[in-house]
Amino acid sequence: MVQSARAIVIGGGIGGLAAAAALHRSGRHVTVLERARSLEPVGAAISLAPNALRALDVLGIGEEIRDLAAWQGDGGLRTPSGRWLSRSSAEAAAARFGGPLVLLPRATLVDRLAGLLPPGAVRTAAAARLADPGDGRRPARVGVGDDELEAELVVGADGINSRVRGALFPEHPGPVYAGFTTWRVLIPVPGVKFASHETWGRGRIWGTHPVKDGRVYAYAAAMTPAGGRAPDDEKSELLRLFGDWHDPIPAVLAAARPEDVLRHDVHHIATPLPAYHLGRAALLGDAAHAMPPTLGQGGNQAIEDAVVLAHHCPDLAAYSAARLPRTTAIARRAVKAARVNMAANPVAVAVRDTVIAAVSQARPALLLRGFDDIAGWRPPYAAGEAIER
Repeated sequence: MVQSARAIVIGGGIGGLAAAAALHRSGRHVTVLERARSLEPVGAAISLAPNALRALDVLGIGEEIRDLAAWQGDGGLRTPSGRWLSRSSAEAAAARFGGPLVLLPRATLVDRLAGLLPPGAVRTAAAARLADPGDGRRPARVGVGDDELEAELVVGADGINSRVRGALFPEHPGPVYAGFTTWRVLIPVPGVKFASHETWGRGRIWGTHPVKDGRVYAYAAAMTPAGGRAPDDEKSELLRLFGDWHDPIPAVLAAARPEDVLRHDVHHIATPLPAYHLGRAALLGDAAHAMPPTLGQGGNQAIEDAVVLAHHCPDLAAYSAARLPRTTAIARRAVKAARVNMAANPVAVAVRDTVIAAVSQARPALLLRGFDDIAGWRPPYAAGEAIER
């Protein structure tokens, strides 16, 4: 049975929901097809920089998200012993970038994005496949079970292992392992007070940040072969790797239950795609440009993609031209950043820490300057303007 739809978004994560909201705001009829049985996101929390918050302003929820989130920046970078390599200020970052860096639970952002869509727009437990990307003369076709949907636009927002990307660019090598795995927790840690920090060791990092609802978001990473798992449980693995690091890390680990710990190997797209579209189908987010989390820009770039796609639609070539150079450059910088903060050689680590400490004391603004062109991005239209169609 063939049904008709104007735009279909495959994937109900942050990028897919943002794209659906932007397309809906531009006047299109949108259907979101999500493979999972619910929109419960994978992951614990997300950091949003001013670039993504400006895109959320276009969708009408930027201020709400700022109110729900905790500002980031008061803290800094430490060594495993607790020595501060650099200190940072949330107010200084906000003044430099034209807005704050904030942190909130992923579930909160997903809920607010889904709330921008009309009832019935999201279908869960709907595994979709791109049957035909279409072209200028015929619509795209998406298969869902025994049904087939036709659309003027199909958006592949189905993550790093995107089936839509595989259908559009079958010769592309796909994602590769970044060399490290990550752990994340979002939990209450009663009675513990701390300054936000990221701590760099030898081939290992840890970060601890407060969330506005009173919980603590902590993440860790370590160089390890792909596909590994702890012999007992992931909390025990974190205790082995980080249990003797500075406070409040032991307290966070003591408060975490084994079931609270999420572990995921990090993969990224090392070979850029030739384009982010083919026919009437477009890719965004991790499906297009998965990157290591070292710059905190994966979800931010997906949100940027969403509003730029709605702005250029149906001219998908213009969307590719606008997004491919920027996201490719940021992805490459994230890979380079991983080489620095995940360095394992003791000499390289000593040099890294010495340079960071010296620059922080002599010219602290230099540590922020490298983020200017990322955080300074602005949408192709201002908040309150109609998204062009």
